[in-house]
Amino acid sequence: MNLGPHNAFGCSSWYPMVLTIARNCEAGRESHSDPVKLKEAAQDAQHLSTTDLRNRQLELKEAMEHLKTPSDAQLIQIAIANLNNSSLSLEDHRQALEELLILVEIIDNANDMNRFGGLPAVIRELDNSDQEMRIISAWTLGKASQNNPIFQKQVLDLGALSKLMKLVNSSSVEEATKGLYAISALIRNNIDGQHLFSAEAGERMLQNLMSSSSVDIRLKKKSASLVADLAVCQLENKLKAGSLFLNNRFFLKSVVDLTTSDDIDLQEKALIAVKSLLQLKGIDAQDLRDFCRLDKALENMGVQLQQQMTMDDTGGFLLDIENLRKEVELIFERKLEKDESEL
Repeated sequence: MNLGPHNAFGCSSWYPMVLTIARNCEAGRESHSDPVKLKEAAQDAQHLSTTDLRNRQLELKEAMEHLKTPSDAQLIQIAIANLNNSSLSLEDHRQALEELLILVEIIDNANDMNRFGGLPAVIRELDNSDQEMRIISAWTLGKASQNNPIFQKQVLDLGALSKLMKLVNSSSVEEATKGLYAISALIRNNIDGQHLFSAEAGERMLQNLMSSSSVDIRLKKKSASLVADLAVCQLENKLKAGSLFLNNRFFLKSVVDLTTSDDIDLQEKALIAVKSLLQLKGIDAQDLRDFCRLDKALENMGVQLQQQMTMDDTGGFLLDIENLRKEVELIFERKLEKDESEL
């Protein structure tokens, strides 16, 4: 099936007739119930020879075949072909990527993209000189990687992780955010991916994002969420924090320091990350107290939340944060007592 701009429709004599039929169908097939139009059509047919009539029927059948909606697999193949077509314009390539971005939300479509040879093409665009192409490429990989271990492995095997990590260092917030989004989706619940992330200096990348005052707050929020995901995955697989980098005291301090932010949403994400980290074996509670000053951070946060709740009529969300803070505080105190008793 040729669905490109130069398909058979462009030079066929029956194309206007097909458009008329399509419009009639969209209007509820009004012409089918019109006796006058039916009579006119019958009279027209009577003037045709048997051969002409058969040819008209074949043309009409072919036209209707062209009007059929292509399958997702066909659309994926077309988009990949356009992306690989060096004679097409940058805008055409961008449109092809955008089409893949929409299609890969379905897991089967994401897997088909690699089956049809499209994954190397999408990864290639991470090095494109055009920033928009890099952004859409990272976005596409992130969407396709969500809850899809088969696709995650394929992307990791093709070496895309290091390319995505370079995007996170971009001066463009949008590009950096999409890069981090893709990394998070790629290594979520994927132990091999997480160890590869660690080997690619993922600890330093996250620590810099969380501790630098010049980093956009959206990147800080995504970093905190990724830390929580990493900790939960380690916990579910009964691994120690040291099997990655989650017990590094400087790394932990960068997480704890996020609780001092003025942004309540970032505070919540930081609390969730700290709560998950506290449940891991290998996390030193005394280090959290003496070096990271977690106890003081939680205490100051409690005071801040109480002040905000007295001034804010919509205190329901703040109350939820306060309850989470108290829960983290309780887990921390119990872990501290347990660690001290084992000395």
